[in-house]
Amino acid sequence: MKKTALAKADAKKLMGKIAGPAGAGFGNAAAPAVDKREQRKRDQALGLVPFAVKLNSELVKQLQALSAETGQDLNATVADVLAKGLGTSTDTQQS
Repeated sequence: MKKTALAKADAKKLMGKIAGPAGAGFGNAAAPAVDKREQRKRDQALGLVPFAVKLNSELVKQLQALSAETGQDLNATVADVLAKGLGTSTDTQQS
């Protein structure tokens, strides 16, 4: 590696350290990282199971709009819609 390339790499490292993490501006603390293991334990305690599906983009937009209207997160909205469609009731209170 040439001397100029080393200098550029050092400058990039230095600028990265000065800038800090992305999204953390002056006076704004970065959000604490979510511990995935702990989140998985919470979900299991609530009886939640990961369930991936592929949906039409128009259907996803409708679900996102409904989620925004009701003020719920997308998971709770999808659970409510599925429960209504299946004729069952679920408790969608999540923490």
